[in-house]
Amino acid sequence: MNRFEELQLGLWREACQHIDLARSISDLAAAIHQYVPLDDMLVFGLDGERCTLTASLRSAVSAAEIDRDGVRLITRFARRGGLSLFNPERPGRSLLRPLAPIVAPGPVVCGALQRQGTPEGVVVWRLGTGVALDDRTSRLLAGTLEPITVALDTSRRFHELEALKRAAEAESQSALRRLGRESLREPIVGEHCGLKMVMERVSVVAGSDLPVLILGETGSGKEVIARAIHDRSRRHDGPFLRVNCGAIPPELIDSQLFGHERGAFTGATEQRQGWFERADGGTLFLDEVGELPRAAQVRLLRVLQDGTLERVGGQQTITIDCRIIAATHRDLSMMVRERTFREDLWYRIAVFPLVLPPLRERQEDLPSLVEHFTHRASIRFGLPPFTVTDDDLARLRQYRWPGNIRELAAVIDRAALLGMNGHLAISAALGSGGVYPPVSKERETQIESSSARTLEAAVRAAIEAALSASRGRVEGAAGAAAALGLNPSTLRSKMRKLGLDADRFR
Repeated sequence: MNRFEELQLGLWREACQHIDLARSISDLAAAIHQYVPLDDMLVFGLDGERCTLTASLRSAVSAAEIDRDGVRLITRFARRGGLSLFNPERPGRSLLRPLAPIVAPGPVVCGALQRQGTPEGVVVWRLGTGVALDDRTSRLLAGTLEPITVALDTSRRFHELEALKRAAEAESQSALRRLGRESLREPIVGEHCGLKMVMERVSVVAGSDLPVLILGETGSGKEVIARAIHDRSRRHDGPFLRVNCGAIPPELIDSQLFGHERGAFTGATEQRQGWFERADGGTLFLDEVGELPRAAQVRLLRVLQDGTLERVGGQQTITIDCRIIAATHRDLSMMVRERTFREDLWYRIAVFPLVLPPLRERQEDLPSLVEHFTHRASIRFGLPPFTVTDDDLARLRQYRWPGNIRELAAVIDRAALLGMNGHLAISAALGSGGVYPPVSKERETQIESSSARTLEAAVRAAIEAALSASRGRVEGAAGAAAALGLNPSTLRSKMRKLGLDADRFR
Protein backbone atom coordinates (compact mmCIF):
# COMPACT_ATOMS: atom_id res chain seq x y z
CA MET A 1 0.00 0.00 0.00
CA ASN A 2 1.52 3.35 -1.09
CA ARG A 3 1.39 6.61 0.84
CA PHE A 4 -1.61 7.89 -1.15
CA GLU A 5 -3.67 4.79 -0.36
CA GLU A 6 -2.64 4.94 3.31
CA LEU A 7 -3.79 8.57 3.49
CA GLN A 8 -7.11 7.72 1.81
CA LEU A 9 -7.74 4.81 4.17
CA GLY A 10 -6.95 6.91 7.24
CA LEU A 11 -9.20 9.76 6.10
CA TRP A 12 -12.14 7.50 5.33
CA ARG A 13 -11.71 5.88 8.74
CA GLU A 14 -11.86 9.27 10.46
CA ALA A 15 -14.69 10.56 8.25
CA CYS A 16 -16.85 7.54 9.11
CA GLN A 17 -15.98 7.51 12.80
CA HIS A 18 -17.59 10.85 13.70
CA ILE A 19 -20.92 12.50 12.94
CA ASP A 20 -20.16 16.11 13.85
CA LEU A 21 -17.39 17.60 11.69
CA ALA A 22 -16.43 20.11 14.38
CA ARG A 23 -15.50 17.18 16.64
CA SER A 24 -13.54 15.27 13.99
CA ILE A 25 -11.60 18.12 12.31
CA SER A 26 -8.54 17.56 14.50
CA ASP A 27 -8.47 13.83 13.67
CA LEU A 28 -8.87 14.53 9.96
CA ALA A 29 -6.11 17.15 10.07
CA ALA A 30 -3.85 14.77 12.01
CA ALA A 31 -4.32 12.07 9.34
CA ILE A 32 -3.33 14.56 6.61
CA HIS A 33 -0.46 15.99 8.68
CA GLN A 34 1.37 12.63 8.58
CA TYR A 35 1.88 13.13 4.82
CA VAL A 36 1.50 16.92 4.31
CA PRO A 37 2.57 19.11 7.28
CA LEU A 38 -0.22 21.56 8.13
CA ASP A 39 -0.41 24.70 10.26
CA ASP A 40 -4.15 25.05 9.97
CA MET A 41 -7.24 23.59 8.30
CA LEU A 42 -10.64 25.21 7.79
CA VAL A 43 -13.83 23.82 6.21
CA PHE A 44 -16.51 26.11 4.76
CA GLY A 45 -19.95 24.77 4.00
CA LEU A 46 -22.28 26.01 1.25
CA ASP A 47 -25.99 25.97 2.00
CA GLY A 48 -28.15 27.68 -0.57
CA GLU A 49 -27.23 31.37 -0.48
CA ARG A 50 -25.03 31.05 2.61
CA CYS A 51 -21.39 30.15 3.11
CA THR A 52 -20.24 29.60 6.69
CA LEU A 53 -17.18 28.35 8.53
CA THR A 54 -18.21 24.88 9.66
CA ALA A 55 -15.02 23.73 11.41
CA SER A 56 -11.44 24.90 11.95
CA LEU A 57 -8.33 23.33 13.47
CA ARG A 58 -6.59 26.29 15.14
CA SER A 59 -7.96 29.53 13.75
CA ALA A 60 -10.06 31.38 16.29
CA VAL A 61 -12.02 33.09 13.54
CA SER A 62 -15.68 33.65 13.03
CA ALA A 63 -17.05 33.59 9.51
CA ALA A 64 -18.47 37.01 8.83
CA GLU A 65 -21.60 36.90 6.70
CA ILE A 66 -20.52 36.57 3.10
CA ASP A 67 -22.71 38.53 0.72
CA ARG A 68 -24.68 36.95 -2.08
CA ASP A 69 -22.10 37.82 -4.74
CA GLY A 70 -19.39 36.24 -2.56
CA VAL A 71 -21.38 33.04 -2.19
CA ARG A 72 -21.87 32.96 -5.95
CA LEU A 73 -18.11 33.23 -6.55
CA ILE A 74 -17.27 30.52 -4.00
CA THR A 75 -19.97 28.27 -5.47
CA ARG A 76 -18.41 28.68 -8.91
CA PHE A 77 -15.04 27.58 -7.50
CA ALA A 78 -16.59 24.60 -5.71
CA ARG A 79 -18.42 23.58 -8.88
CA ARG A 80 -15.23 23.90 -10.95
CA GLY A 81 -13.45 21.41 -8.70
CA GLY A 82 -9.79 20.78 -7.97
CA LEU A 83 -7.21 22.76 -5.96
CA SER A 84 -6.11 26.39 -6.06
CA LEU A 85 -3.25 28.32 -4.46
CA PHE A 86 -4.76 31.50 -3.01
CA ASN A 87 -3.10 34.51 -1.34
CA PRO A 88 -5.62 36.34 0.89
CA GLU A 89 -3.29 39.35 1.07
CA ARG A 90 -3.59 39.81 -2.71
CA PRO A 91 -6.98 38.34 -3.66
CA GLY A 92 -7.15 40.06 -7.07
CA ARG A 93 -9.87 38.59 -9.30
CA SER A 94 -9.86 35.15 -7.71
CA LEU A 95 -13.14 33.31 -7.17
CA LEU A 96 -11.99 32.84 -3.55
CA ARG A 97 -11.73 36.58 -2.88
CA PRO A 98 -14.71 36.56 -0.41
CA LEU A 99 -12.66 34.28 1.93
CA ALA A 100 -9.78 36.79 2.21
CA PRO A 101 -10.99 38.52 5.42
CA ILE A 102 -11.43 35.15 7.13
CA VAL A 103 -8.33 33.12 6.21
CA ALA A 104 -5.67 35.91 6.10
CA PRO A 105 -2.69 36.15 6.32
CA GLY A 106 -0.38 34.19 4.05
CA PRO A 107 -0.89 31.91 1.05
CA VAL A 108 -3.22 28.95 1.49
CA VAL A 109 -4.30 25.96 -0.59
CA CYS A 110 -8.05 25.70 -1.27
CA GLY A 111 -9.89 22.58 -2.37
CA ALA A 112 -13.35 22.39 -3.92
CA LEU A 113 -15.80 20.10 -2.09
CA GLN A 114 -18.55 18.67 -4.28
CA ARG A 115 -20.75 15.61 -4.08
CA GLN A 116 -22.24 14.07 -7.23
CA GLY A 117 -21.70 17.33 -9.09
CA THR A 118 -23.30 19.49 -6.38
CA PRO A 119 -21.04 22.09 -4.70
CA GLU A 120 -20.82 21.43 -0.96
CA GLY A 121 -18.14 23.88 0.18
CA VAL A 122 -14.42 24.67 0.33
CA VAL A 123 -11.56 23.30 2.44
CA VAL A 124 -8.61 25.62 3.19
CA TRP A 125 -5.17 24.37 4.24
CA ARG A 126 -2.35 26.53 5.54
CA LEU A 127 0.71 24.43 4.75
CA GLY A 128 3.63 24.08 7.14
CA THR A 129 6.74 26.23 6.77
CA GLY A 130 8.77 25.26 3.73
CA VAL A 131 6.10 23.00 2.21
CA ALA A 132 5.53 23.71 -1.49
CA LEU A 133 2.45 22.87 -3.52
CA ASP A 134 4.25 20.47 -5.85
CA ASP A 135 2.74 17.57 -7.80
CA ARG A 136 3.11 15.11 -4.90
CA THR A 137 1.45 17.46 -2.39
CA SER A 138 -1.31 18.36 -4.86
CA ARG A 139 -2.04 14.69 -5.51
CA LEU A 140 -2.21 13.88 -1.80
CA LEU A 141 -4.46 16.86 -0.97
CA ALA A 142 -6.74 16.20 -3.95
CA GLY A 143 -7.25 12.68 -2.64
CA THR A 144 -8.59 14.05 0.64
CA LEU A 145 -11.44 16.05 -0.93
CA GLU A 146 -13.97 13.22 -1.23
CA PRO A 147 -13.78 11.93 2.38
CA ILE A 148 -13.85 15.52 3.70
CA THR A 149 -16.93 16.19 1.54
CA VAL A 150 -18.65 13.12 2.98
CA ALA A 151 -17.75 14.23 6.52
CA LEU A 152 -19.16 17.72 5.80
CA ASP A 153 -22.37 16.32 4.30
CA THR A 154 -22.83 13.92 7.23
CA SER A 155 -22.28 16.74 9.72
CA ARG A 156 -24.79 18.97 7.94
CA ARG A 157 -27.44 16.25 7.91
CA PHE A 158 -26.75 15.52 11.57
CA HIS A 159 -27.33 19.14 12.56
CA GLU A 160 -30.47 19.31 10.41
CA LEU A 161 -31.86 16.25 12.17
CA GLU A 162 -30.92 17.72 15.55
CA ALA A 163 -32.80 20.92 14.67
CA LEU A 164 -35.83 18.93 13.50
CA LYS A 165 -35.68 16.85 16.69
CA ARG A 166 -35.63 19.96 18.89
CA ALA A 167 -38.52 21.45 16.94
CA ALA A 168 -40.50 18.21 17.22
CA GLU A 169 -39.84 18.00 20.96
CA ALA A 170 -40.97 21.61 21.41
CA GLU A 171 -44.11 20.94 19.37
CA SER A 172 -44.73 17.75 21.36
CA GLN A 173 -44.47 19.60 24.68
CA SER A 174 -46.78 22.31 23.37
CA ALA A 175 -49.31 19.71 22.25
CA LEU A 176 -49.13 17.94 25.62
CA ARG A 177 -49.81 21.23 27.41
CA ARG A 178 -52.82 21.84 25.20
CA LEU A 179 -54.09 18.31 25.90
CA GLY A 180 -53.45 18.62 29.62
CA ARG A 181 -51.13 15.62 29.69
CA GLU A 182 -47.61 15.14 31.01
CA SER A 183 -46.51 12.46 28.54
CA LEU A 184 -47.62 10.76 25.35
CA ARG A 185 -48.44 7.60 27.25
CA GLU A 186 -52.06 7.49 28.33
CA PRO A 187 -52.26 6.45 32.01
CA ILE A 188 -54.34 3.35 32.68
CA VAL A 189 -56.80 4.39 35.36
CA GLY A 190 -58.24 1.38 37.15
CA GLU A 191 -55.45 -1.09 36.40
CA HIS A 192 -55.56 -2.23 40.03
CA CYS A 193 -59.37 -2.28 40.29
CA GLY A 194 -61.83 -2.68 37.44
CA LEU A 195 -59.15 -3.54 34.89
CA LYS A 196 -57.04 -5.74 37.16
CA MET A 197 -57.91 -8.99 35.35
CA VAL A 198 -57.32 -7.36 31.97
CA MET A 199 -53.93 -5.98 32.99
CA GLU A 200 -52.87 -9.36 34.37
CA ARG A 201 -53.56 -10.85 30.94
CA VAL A 202 -51.70 -7.94 29.31
CA SER A 203 -48.65 -8.82 31.40
CA VAL A 204 -48.91 -12.44 30.26
CA VAL A 205 -49.12 -11.71 26.52
CA ALA A 206 -46.91 -8.61 26.26
CA GLY A 207 -43.64 -10.56 26.28
CA SER A 208 -44.62 -12.66 23.27
CA ASP A 209 -45.36 -11.74 19.66
CA LEU A 210 -48.77 -13.42 19.58
CA PRO A 211 -51.53 -11.53 17.78
CA VAL A 212 -54.00 -10.02 20.24
CA LEU A 213 -57.68 -9.31 19.68
CA ILE A 214 -59.21 -6.69 21.98
CA LEU A 215 -62.99 -6.87 22.27
CA GLY A 216 -65.07 -4.15 23.86
CA GLU A 217 -67.71 -1.54 23.34
CA THR A 218 -67.02 1.77 21.63
CA GLY A 219 -65.01 4.11 23.84
CA SER A 220 -64.00 1.44 26.37
CA GLY A 221 -60.25 2.09 25.96
CA LYS A 222 -59.11 -0.51 23.42
CA GLU A 223 -56.32 1.69 22.05
CA VAL A 224 -55.01 2.41 25.56
CA ILE A 225 -54.73 -1.33 26.23
CA ALA A 226 -53.04 -1.87 22.85
CA ARG A 227 -50.45 0.78 23.71
CA ALA A 228 -49.91 -0.87 27.10
CA ILE A 229 -49.14 -4.18 25.38
CA HIS A 230 -46.69 -2.42 23.04
CA ASP A 231 -44.98 -0.49 25.86
CA ARG A 232 -44.45 -3.69 27.86
CA SER A 233 -43.15 -5.69 24.88
CA ARG A 234 -39.64 -6.07 23.49
CA ARG A 235 -40.81 -3.84 20.62
CA HIS A 236 -41.36 -0.81 22.86
CA ASP A 237 -38.59 1.13 21.09
CA GLY A 238 -40.22 0.52 17.71
CA PRO A 239 -43.17 2.37 16.18
CA PHE A 240 -46.74 2.01 17.38
CA LEU A 241 -49.10 2.81 14.52
CA ARG A 242 -52.89 2.90 14.69
CA VAL A 243 -55.07 2.31 11.64
CA ASN A 244 -58.83 2.74 11.78
CA CYS A 245 -59.93 0.15 9.24
CA GLY A 246 -63.44 1.58 9.13
CA ALA A 247 -62.21 5.05 8.12
CA ILE A 248 -60.38 3.98 4.94
CA PRO A 249 -62.39 4.01 1.68
CA PRO A 250 -62.69 0.45 0.28
CA GLU A 251 -60.90 1.40 -2.95
CA LEU A 252 -57.87 2.63 -0.96
CA ILE A 253 -57.61 -0.19 1.59
CA ASP A 254 -54.89 -2.14 -0.24
CA SER A 255 -52.83 0.97 -0.98
CA GLN A 256 -53.04 2.23 2.61
CA LEU A 257 -52.25 -1.11 4.28
CA PHE A 258 -49.79 -2.65 1.84
CA GLY A 259 -48.43 0.35 -0.10
CA HIS A 260 -48.20 0.86 -3.86
CA GLU A 261 -45.65 1.31 -6.60
CA ARG A 262 -45.39 4.36 -8.80
CA GLY A 263 -47.90 4.14 -11.66
CA ALA A 264 -49.89 1.32 -10.03
CA PHE A 265 -53.10 3.31 -10.59
CA THR A 266 -54.21 6.77 -11.60
CA GLY A 267 -52.77 9.28 -9.15
CA ALA A 268 -49.95 7.00 -7.92
CA THR A 269 -47.20 9.47 -8.82
CA GLU A 270 -44.65 7.99 -6.42
CA GLN A 271 -43.87 4.83 -4.49
CA ARG A 272 -45.60 4.65 -1.10
CA GLN A 273 -44.99 2.40 1.90
CA GLY A 274 -48.09 0.93 3.52
CA TRP A 275 -48.88 0.79 7.22
CA PHE A 276 -47.36 -2.69 7.59
CA GLU A 277 -43.98 -1.56 6.24
CA ARG A 278 -44.01 1.58 8.38
CA ALA A 279 -44.71 -0.51 11.47
CA ASP A 280 -41.76 -2.82 10.78
CA GLY A 281 -40.02 -3.62 14.06
CA GLY A 282 -42.95 -2.32 16.09
CA THR A 283 -46.68 -2.82 16.53
CA LEU A 284 -49.57 -2.21 14.14
CA PHE A 285 -52.93 -1.63 15.83
CA LEU A 286 -55.82 -2.47 13.49
CA ASP A 287 -58.79 -0.72 15.07
CA GLU A 288 -62.26 -1.80 13.93
CA VAL A 289 -60.81 -4.78 12.07
CA GLY A 290 -64.35 -6.07 11.51
CA GLU A 291 -64.86 -3.28 8.95
CA LEU A 292 -62.26 -4.70 6.53
CA PRO A 293 -63.72 -5.84 3.18
CA ARG A 294 -63.28 -9.49 2.25
CA ALA A 295 -60.61 -8.80 -0.39
CA ALA A 296 -58.41 -6.99 2.14
CA GLN A 297 -58.97 -9.82 4.65
CA VAL A 298 -57.31 -12.25 2.23
CA ARG A 299 -54.16 -10.13 1.96
CA LEU A 300 -54.10 -9.52 5.71
CA LEU A 301 -54.23 -13.27 6.26
CA ARG A 302 -51.14 -13.72 4.09
CA VAL A 303 -49.22 -11.13 6.09
CA LEU A 304 -50.14 -12.90 9.33
CA GLN A 305 -49.23 -16.33 7.97
CA ASP A 306 -46.02 -15.58 6.04
CA GLY A 307 -44.87 -12.15 7.26
CA THR A 308 -44.64 -11.04 3.62
CA LEU A 309 -46.56 -8.70 1.32
CA GLU A 310 -46.46 -7.16 -2.13
CA ARG A 311 -47.24 -3.52 -2.81
CA VAL A 312 -50.10 -2.75 -5.16
CA GLY A 313 -48.68 -2.86 -8.68
CA GLY A 314 -45.45 -4.47 -7.48
CA GLN A 315 -43.91 -7.90 -7.95
CA GLN A 316 -41.26 -7.84 -5.23
CA THR A 317 -42.04 -9.79 -2.06
CA ILE A 318 -41.32 -7.68 1.01
CA THR A 319 -40.69 -9.25 4.40
CA ILE A 320 -42.06 -7.36 7.38
CA ASP A 321 -41.73 -7.94 11.12
CA CYS A 322 -44.49 -6.25 13.07
CA ARG A 323 -46.84 -7.39 15.77
CA ILE A 324 -50.57 -7.24 15.03
CA ILE A 325 -53.06 -6.08 17.65
CA ALA A 326 -56.63 -5.94 16.39
CA ALA A 327 -59.71 -4.49 18.04
CA THR A 328 -63.41 -4.35 17.35
CA HIS A 329 -66.74 -3.67 19.04
CA ARG A 330 -68.50 -6.04 16.65
CA ASP A 331 -69.36 -9.72 17.14
CA LEU A 332 -66.78 -11.33 14.87
CA SER A 333 -67.95 -14.88 15.62
CA MET A 334 -71.42 -13.92 14.37
CA MET A 335 -69.83 -12.30 11.30
CA VAL A 336 -67.95 -15.55 10.65
CA ARG A 337 -71.22 -17.49 10.73
CA GLU A 338 -72.78 -14.91 8.39
CA ARG A 339 -69.71 -15.23 6.11
CA THR A 340 -68.93 -11.52 6.23
CA PHE A 341 -65.64 -12.20 8.03
CA ARG A 342 -63.21 -14.95 7.06
CA GLU A 343 -63.07 -17.84 9.49
CA ASP A 344 -59.36 -18.49 8.89
CA LEU A 345 -58.54 -14.82 9.58
CA TRP A 346 -60.68 -14.92 12.73
CA TYR A 347 -58.60 -17.80 14.09
CA ARG A 348 -55.37 -15.96 13.20
CA ILE A 349 -56.13 -12.69 14.96
CA ALA A 350 -57.99 -14.15 17.95
CA VAL A 351 -55.05 -16.18 19.27
CA PHE A 352 -55.14 -14.22 22.54
CA PRO A 353 -58.45 -12.38 23.10
CA LEU A 354 -58.91 -9.64 25.69
CA VAL A 355 -62.40 -8.52 26.71
CA LEU A 356 -62.69 -4.99 28.11
CA PRO A 357 -65.57 -4.39 30.51
CA PRO A 358 -67.81 -1.39 29.80
CA LEU A 359 -67.73 1.58 32.16
CA ARG A 360 -71.07 0.67 33.76
CA GLU A 361 -69.40 -2.52 35.05
CA ARG A 362 -66.44 -0.57 36.49
CA GLN A 363 -68.22 1.55 39.07
CA GLU A 364 -65.26 1.26 41.45
CA ASP A 365 -63.08 3.08 38.88
CA LEU A 366 -65.44 6.02 38.42
CA PRO A 367 -63.94 8.29 41.16
CA SER A 368 -60.39 7.80 39.83
CA LEU A 369 -61.49 8.37 36.25
CA VAL A 370 -63.37 11.54 37.17
CA GLU A 371 -60.35 12.84 39.10
CA HIS A 372 -58.07 12.10 36.14
CA PHE A 373 -60.27 13.81 33.55
CA THR A 374 -60.98 16.74 35.87
CA HIS A 375 -57.26 17.36 36.38
CA ARG A 376 -56.67 17.12 32.64
CA ALA A 377 -59.51 19.56 31.90
CA SER A 378 -58.22 22.17 34.34
CA ILE A 379 -54.80 22.11 32.63
CA ARG A 380 -56.20 22.12 29.10
CA PHE A 381 -58.54 25.03 29.66
CA GLY A 382 -56.34 26.99 32.08
CA LEU A 383 -58.89 26.71 34.90
CA PRO A 384 -58.31 26.45 38.66
CA PRO A 385 -58.51 22.98 40.26
CA PHE A 386 -61.98 21.53 40.65
CA THR A 387 -63.60 19.83 43.63
CA VAL A 388 -65.56 16.65 42.90
CA THR A 389 -68.39 16.19 45.40
CA ASP A 390 -70.22 13.04 46.44
CA ASP A 391 -73.34 14.41 44.72
CA ASP A 392 -71.36 14.71 41.48
CA LEU A 393 -70.26 11.07 41.71
CA ALA A 394 -73.78 9.93 42.60
CA ARG A 395 -75.17 11.75 39.56
CA LEU A 396 -72.52 10.17 37.31
CA ARG A 397 -73.24 6.69 38.68
CA GLN A 398 -76.88 6.99 37.67
CA TYR A 399 -75.99 7.38 34.01
CA ARG A 400 -75.59 4.29 31.78
CA TRP A 401 -72.57 5.54 29.76
CA PRO A 402 -73.26 4.06 26.32
CA GLY A 403 -70.13 5.87 25.08
CA ASN A 404 -68.02 4.55 27.99
CA ILE A 405 -64.69 6.25 28.84
CA ARG A 406 -64.72 8.48 25.76
CA GLU A 407 -68.15 9.83 26.71
CA LEU A 408 -67.10 10.37 30.34
CA ALA A 409 -64.09 12.44 29.21
CA ALA A 410 -66.37 14.62 27.05
CA VAL A 411 -68.86 15.10 29.89
CA ILE A 412 -66.13 16.15 32.34
CA ASP A 413 -64.69 18.63 29.80
CA ARG A 414 -68.15 20.11 29.34
CA ALA A 415 -68.76 20.19 33.10
CA ALA A 416 -65.46 22.00 33.64
CA LEU A 417 -66.29 24.67 31.05
CA LEU A 418 -69.79 25.18 32.46
CA GLY A 419 -68.68 25.03 36.10
CA MET A 420 -68.02 27.96 38.41
CA ASN A 421 -65.95 28.61 41.55
CA GLY A 422 -64.07 25.31 41.33
CA HIS A 423 -67.22 23.16 41.06
CA LEU A 424 -68.15 20.96 38.12
CA ALA A 425 -71.53 21.49 36.46
CA ILE A 426 -72.28 17.76 36.20
CA SER A 427 -76.06 18.04 35.84
CA ALA A 428 -75.76 20.65 33.10
CA ALA A 429 -73.09 18.62 31.33
CA LEU A 430 -75.17 15.44 31.41
CA GLY A 431 -78.20 17.44 30.29
CA SER A 432 -81.17 16.81 32.55
CA GLY A 433 -83.14 18.42 29.74
CA GLY A 434 -80.40 19.40 27.34
CA VAL A 435 -77.67 17.43 25.64
CA TYR A 436 -78.60 14.06 27.16
CA PRO A 437 -82.33 13.61 27.91
CA PRO A 438 -83.25 11.31 30.78
CA VAL A 439 -83.33 7.63 29.84
CA SER A 440 -86.85 6.22 29.87
CA LYS A 441 -87.59 2.88 31.52
CA GLU A 442 -88.30 1.36 28.13
CA ARG A 443 -85.02 2.67 26.68
CA GLU A 444 -83.10 1.50 29.77
CA THR A 445 -84.50 -1.99 29.28
CA GLN A 446 -83.40 -1.88 25.63
CA ILE A 447 -79.90 -0.75 26.65
CA GLU A 448 -79.60 -3.52 29.24
CA SER A 449 -80.78 -6.12 26.71
CA SER A 450 -78.33 -4.83 24.09
CA SER A 451 -75.50 -4.76 26.62
CA ALA A 452 -76.25 -8.34 27.66
CA ARG A 453 -76.15 -9.47 24.03
CA THR A 454 -72.86 -7.60 23.47
CA LEU A 455 -71.28 -9.14 26.57
CA GLU A 456 -72.52 -12.62 25.60
CA ALA A 457 -71.01 -12.17 22.14
CA ALA A 458 -67.69 -11.08 23.64
CA VAL A 459 -67.65 -14.08 26.01
CA ARG A 460 -68.48 -16.41 23.13
CA ALA A 461 -65.72 -14.90 21.01
CA ALA A 462 -63.14 -15.28 23.78
CA ILE A 463 -64.07 -18.90 24.46
CA GLU A 464 -64.08 -19.84 20.76
CA ALA A 465 -60.66 -18.26 20.27
CA ALA A 466 -59.24 -20.11 23.28
CA LEU A 467 -60.69 -23.42 22.11
CA SER A 468 -59.29 -22.83 18.65
CA ALA A 469 -55.82 -22.10 20.03
CA SER A 470 -55.92 -25.22 22.24
CA ARG A 471 -57.48 -27.33 19.44
CA GLY A 472 -60.53 -28.14 21.51
CA ARG A 473 -58.66 -29.03 24.69
CA VAL A 474 -60.38 -27.64 27.80
CA GLU A 475 -58.27 -28.83 30.74
CA GLY A 476 -54.54 -28.87 31.40
CA ALA A 477 -51.76 -26.30 31.18
CA ALA A 478 -52.28 -25.89 27.43
CA GLY A 479 -56.08 -25.98 27.67
CA ALA A 480 -58.58 -23.23 27.00
CA ALA A 481 -59.54 -22.93 30.68
CA ALA A 482 -55.96 -22.07 31.68
CA ALA A 483 -55.70 -19.54 28.84
CA LEU A 484 -58.90 -17.83 29.98
CA GLY A 485 -58.03 -18.00 33.68
CA LEU A 486 -61.14 -20.10 34.47
CA ASN A 487 -61.82 -23.32 36.30
CA PRO A 488 -62.42 -26.11 33.72
CA SER A 489 -65.87 -26.86 35.19
CA THR A 490 -66.78 -23.17 34.97
CA LEU A 491 -65.69 -23.08 31.37
CA ARG A 492 -67.69 -26.22 30.51
CA SER A 493 -70.76 -24.66 32.13
CA LYS A 494 -70.39 -21.52 30.01
CA MET A 495 -69.87 -23.63 26.90
CA ARG A 496 -73.11 -25.55 27.55
CA LYS A 497 -74.96 -22.27 28.06
CA LEU A 498 -73.62 -20.89 24.77
CA GLY A 499 -74.09 -24.15 22.86
CA LEU A 500 -70.38 -24.58 22.15
CA ASP A 501 -68.93 -28.03 21.47
CA ALA A 502 -65.19 -28.55 22.01
CA ASP A 503 -65.11 -31.28 19.35
CA ARG A 504 -65.76 -28.68 16.67
CA PHE A 505 -62.33 -27.13 17.33
CA ARG A 506 -60.29 -30.35 17.25
